Amino acid sequence: MNLKSNGRAAPATLVIASRESALAMWQAEHIRDRLRALYPQTAVSILGMTTQGDQILDVTLSKIGGKGLFVKELETALENGSADIAVHSLKDVPMHLPEGFMLACIGEREDPRDAFVSNNFDNLAALPAGSVVGTSSLRRESQLRARFPHLKIEPLRGNVQTRLRKLDEGKYAAIILAAAGLKRLGLGDRIRNVISSEDSLPAVGQGALGIECRSDRPDLQALLAPLHHAGTAACVLAERAMSRALQGSCQVPLGGFAEVAGDKLRMRGFVATPDGSRLLRAERGGSASDPEALGNAVAQDLLAQGAGEILAALAL
Repeated sequence: MNLKSNGRAAPATLVIASRESALAMWQAEHIRDRLRALYPQTAVSILGMTTQGDQILDVTLSKIGGKGLFVKELETALENGSADIAVHSLKDVPMHLPEGFMLACIGEREDPRDAFVSNNFDNLAALPAGSVVGTSSLRRESQLRARFPHLKIEPLRGNVQTRLRKLDEGKYAAIILAAAGLKRLGLGDRIRNVISSEDSLPAVGQGALGIECRSDRPDLQALLAPLHHAGTAACVLAERAMSRALQGSCQVPLGGFAEVAGDKLRMRGFVATPDGSRLLRAERGGSASDPEALGNAVAQDLLAQGAGEILAALAL
C-alpha cells in the first residue's frame, strides 16, 4: 500500500542493497536516514551483501575485471526483488549499466580529491627516493610515476581500515586514498595533505554517490528526486560520457573531473600509460545543460592527441 508523504506516494517498505564495507554501509545508512526523514511512514532497511570485489583482495582490480565486481551482486538483488535500490560510490559504477537498470539519483559530491596519508611525511614531495607508496588505482599510479619517478608504487587493496592498518604496520611510507571516504568515516584527521586536482586528477565520479534501481521503477526515481543534486549530476554525467567514449575502466589510467562555474562546466581529462611516461591532457568548457556533449568533446581532444594508441596497447 502506498502512503502519501511530502506530496509523493511513498511505499510501506524500502530495501537498500549495499556492500558491507564500513564506507559502503556509511553511505547506505546516510541515504536511509535521508529517506526516513523524507518519508517517516516508510520502513527503510539495508540489505548488506559481500561482492566478488570484496572477496578477492590479493589481486589488483585491473586484473580481475574492474570495479564492476563491486556492483554485480547488488544488481542481482534489484533484479530478483530482494532490494529496491542500491547505493554506490559512483566511481565504482561501470560506464554502461546492464539493460534494465538506471541511475535514478546522484547525490551531492563530497571532496573529490585524493588524499596523502602518512605517519612520517607531510606530502609526496617530502618522500625520500625509493619510498613505497600504496595505491589501488592505475589512475593514481600513472600520475605519481609521472611526477615522482624516484618513488616505488606498490598495489594496495582492501577497505579503508585495512589500508590504514597496512600503513600503520610499516608496509608503506604513504598511501593515497580518496579524501571523501576518509571524511565520511570520520577519519579526516588521518589526511596529512589533500592533493590538488591539478596534481592528481580525480577518478570519474569520485566523491559522489549514485543510487541505482531497475529502469521499470519510475516510482522510485520520483521518490529519490529530493536527494538528487543537479550540479553534481551535471559534472558526473560529463565525466562518465568522457570515460564511456574512451572505453574507460579499471584497466585504463584515466581521470576525468568537471566543476560547475555558474551555468557552465569546466572539465579536464587525461589518459596515460601505466608507467606515466606518456600523459595526455585535455581541458574544455561547456554548457551545464548538455554535460555529455562536453565529456565527449574532451574525449575527442584526447583521442586527437593519440589516446587511442595508449588504449589499444593496454587492451592487448
